[in-house]
Amino acid sequence: TVQETLEGALEEVLGAAVPVTGSSRTDAGVHALCMTAHFTVEEKDAGGIGDGSAAEAARRWKDEMNRLLPEDIRVLDICPVPLEFHSRFRAQGKHYRYYIDTAEKAGVFWRKYCFHAERPLDEEKMRQAARILEGTHDFSGFTADKTPGKSKVRAIRRISIQREGNYLILDFWGNGFLYHMVRILVGTLLEIGWGDRPVSEAADILEQGEREKAGFLAPAQGLFLVEVLYKN
Repeated sequence: TVQETLEGALEEVLGAAVPVTGSSRTDAGVHALCMTAHFTVEEKDAGGIGDGSAAEAARRWKDEMNRLLPEDIRVLDICPVPLEFHSRFRAQGKHYRYYIDTAEKAGVFWRKYCFHAERPLDEEKMRQAARILEGTHDFSGFTADKTPGKSKVRAIRRISIQREGNYLILDFWGNGFLYHMVRILVGTLLEIGWGDRPVSEAADILEQGEREKAGFLAPAQGLFLVEVLYKN
């Protein structure tokens, strides 16, 4: 896993095993442009972090870890944070992005990082459905999570659907997302865009709360975690 690989590099840099706690888990095949994680080290292992050179030590760790990590994992930044900081529990929200290739033939270079929609899409109907899905709702119909007693209420602050050339880009901002939630939302919006279901079904699925009523599970390769959001 990515976490295991990071922990291995960090152990080699610090000379001690240090658990890394990520802000969330992503499905197999989903990408992350910026995943936040935290780790805690003893002052004696911190390489100068206790004498006021925390930022300098962090830069050194980043450079050394990137030298050890494989080409498909990069540490973008390391910075000191208060001891009470927690990458998961302090998160205020997340931003996800899904790429859809609408060209007649799938693009050669991006085919592993997007979903190829072979039929034309009505983008305006997709945007109308997206407006219905925004806000605070019980998203039981848009998740594969069947955990008894777990709240399925989440707040989607915004859904943006924009076109860049042959690519339709769907962005989701919310305070949190359930298991498979974004991919099921995308699958439902695609079916509305294809005309396989009316716009009004977005509201019906929210009301009925049944996974079987929603759209298909969009493939993982088109989904990116763009950013984990925290208070400044």
